[in-house]
Amino acid sequence: MTGRWGRLAAVARRLQPRSRATRRVLGALLLLIVLVLVLDRLFPLPERGHGKDFAAVVLARDGTPLRAFPDAQHVWRYPVRYDQVSPQYVEALIRYEDRGFWWHPGINPLALLRAVGQWIRYGHVVSGGSTLTMQVARIVDPVPHSFGGKLRQMLRALQLELHYSKRQILEIYLNYAPMGGVLEGVEAASRAYLGKPSLRLTPAEAALMTVLPQMPSRLRPDRFRAEAQAARNKVVERMRGRWPEQTINEALTEPLVVLRGRELRLAPLLAQRVHDQRPGQAIVNTTLDTDAQRLVELLLLDRANLLPPHVSAAALVMDNRDLSVLAYAGSADFGDPTRFPWVDMVRAQRSPGSTLKPFLYGMALDDGLIHSESLLIDAPQSFHGYAPGNFGQAFSGPVSASEALVRSLNVPAVQVLDHLGPERFVARLHNGGLKMVFPRGASANLSVILGGAGTTLEELVGAYSALARNGMAGQPRLTPDAPKVERRLLSPGAAFIIRDILEGGGLTAKAVGVRADRRGVAYKTGTSYGFRDAWTVGVNDRYTVGIWIGNPDGTPNPGFYGANIAAPLLQNIFDGLPMPAASRSRVQPASVSQGTICWPEGRLAGGDDPMVCQLRRSAWLLNQTAPPTLPGEHDAPDQRRQWLADNRSGLRVNSDCTRLPYHEVNAARWPVLLEPWLDQSTRERYQPPAWAPGCHGDPGTGEPLHILGAISGEIIAATPGSPVPTLRLATRGGNGPVNWLVNGVLIAISRGNDTQLIKLEQTGRHDITAIDAEGHFDRVQVTRR
Repeated sequence: MTGRWGRLAAVARRLQPRSRATRRVLGALLLLIVLVLVLDRLFPLPERGHGKDFAAVVLARDGTPLRAFPDAQHVWRYPVRYDQVSPQYVEALIRYEDRGFWWHPGINPLALLRAVGQWIRYGHVVSGGSTLTMQVARIVDPVPHSFGGKLRQMLRALQLELHYSKRQILEIYLNYAPMGGVLEGVEAASRAYLGKPSLRLTPAEAALMTVLPQMPSRLRPDRFRAEAQAARNKVVERMRGRWPEQTINEALTEPLVVLRGRELRLAPLLAQRVHDQRPGQAIVNTTLDTDAQRLVELLLLDRANLLPPHVSAAALVMDNRDLSVLAYAGSADFGDPTRFPWVDMVRAQRSPGSTLKPFLYGMALDDGLIHSESLLIDAPQSFHGYAPGNFGQAFSGPVSASEALVRSLNVPAVQVLDHLGPERFVARLHNGGLKMVFPRGASANLSVILGGAGTTLEELVGAYSALARNGMAGQPRLTPDAPKVERRLLSPGAAFIIRDILEGGGLTAKAVGVRADRRGVAYKTGTSYGFRDAWTVGVNDRYTVGIWIGNPDGTPNPGFYGANIAAPLLQNIFDGLPMPAASRSRVQPASVSQGTICWPEGRLAGGDDPMVCQLRRSAWLLNQTAPPTLPGEHDAPDQRRQWLADNRSGLRVNSDCTRLPYHEVNAARWPVLLEPWLDQSTRERYQPPAWAPGCHGDPGTGEPLHILGAISGEIIAATPGSPVPTLRLATRGGNGPVNWLVNGVLIAISRGNDTQLIKLEQTGRHDITAIDAEGHFDRVQVTRR
């Protein structure tokens, strides 16, 4: 046994008794000490009041409560230390309840004698003799209002003084004093009634908190305002002589403003999440910024009012500097049960649509497969049986990597992924913290780049932060003590180039004045199959923001896609977030340089031969490399074609059919699948010319006739801008004019490999056949919806 009684026993043992009477007194004293020790051991203090039964509150970074959770008995009680409450509250409490608190041993004899005398004189209780320690004794061990109960309460008070210091006893009172209803403790009452922590109480509010435990049911300020204000003023009057007169007058005239029925519910789903992760922890601090959270919730609620029933939305805002989450909204309106508000869509696995494309092009840059202006094929293609289409059901033919990314074209992305490898792509995403979840039995395949696997908004935001953090993706941090987890997703150079493309379209777009109005934000939209999920994720120097909109149950929303429903909300959030007054200029990595490349080969411009460098473009280069154009399905290994041409006429000849002077022509090949999209002058300029007279007997190319521009089994849909779908077709190989038939009817005759436009006027199946002069043919079957 330690404490005061232990020290007293030690003193008694050191005393040298000088008489028999002294020995008897000391013996009785020792016997009393032993009796007290035995009783203390036989009747220990109850556990209540030792901080094991607190409610929980989740706080923003500035201490603002986000959401509170009651204890197992549904009582609201928040832990608070002596130094975490207003000094004026402690001062008022001691003066009003127990002026001798700091010196008495738990029982104030003077107060008890005064109370007994008043009871004898007036016949009823005028003032109580209970000390604060006795009130704490009743808290830890409730007793009936009787003489026996009072005696037990006094003994418990003495026992408390043996075990705890004055500050510890006072802290039990601060945390457990009844405050009305299911509220206990000054912190819970201050937050529930006044909406503030007890450290920020005004003198008037401190007086109110002081008097509440006397009659917590009859003085509740949310129900009995007049009674509570009168009791408050009584405490204020008692503080005359301790508080300045001006403070007294201001406290007496201060209006009593109470929050009625207000529930703490800012970032409710985040609060639930971190509360579940830390069971038993009374106070959970988060990284959330209250201003950013209110902005996001207000914007989502405003957008939800314009959305159909059951549609929800989610948003996440992360600070790129330390990966701390500043705003977290898992649903659009937590108070609307029709929108599945309890489903946290920040963590839900959903199809990301096209939001993975920036990482694909960035990895292709790192692997030396492309540069920013690499020529890609936006035309019907079949990749090992997989034939993707574009969102708008139309094709553009030759496009650059930058254009394909900005316009979110599907076929070029699948072409790049086919060369990169879907398994490798998914593995590198996983290594960067973006884990793809495939349907049961499925594995990484080409459809992943178009949303064929699931991920979360939280992981997408962490991955997109790599575009503003030199290629380092980060795991969003919800609490200040969460570790800072970073993983390499892209090289600094690839991250710089992809961000520049998303923000401004790339070098060529800037050179011709085509620049997206994105206000310093690099973002990408996405829409999952069937309009189930609409996404936008973007970054600037300071923040990464992600938006998801859709039905939590996965039902479609026709007409809802990332660009029209999620992108405007993302811009509104960026506009509302504070930005530093002076933002540092972006540093271009040493691995990034500018260069002029040539289409169709894709290499650096190194000469003036117009047959090789047919079209020049300004490109971002990584590590000063300009990789050649990726080959298509029907392309020859050699990117060049050669023929002999007559010096005068320019017509095609060979050594067997002419003796006139001729020269060799060396021309770069366009990918075969792009030939239907080349304009007539380009086709005539860069393809072999007609044969010269006398060379008609030259055998054909030997290449079978093949239709380009459509794939058998393809489904063609009308679009708002093109109600009658039009196919751009051409042929490869064969000899002579080509006859075009649709469902057996001749509709046109083209010269050799010229482009043929075929309109699909009727819905249903269309058999398109091409026949050359020697009877060779090819056929494709397409269906118009």
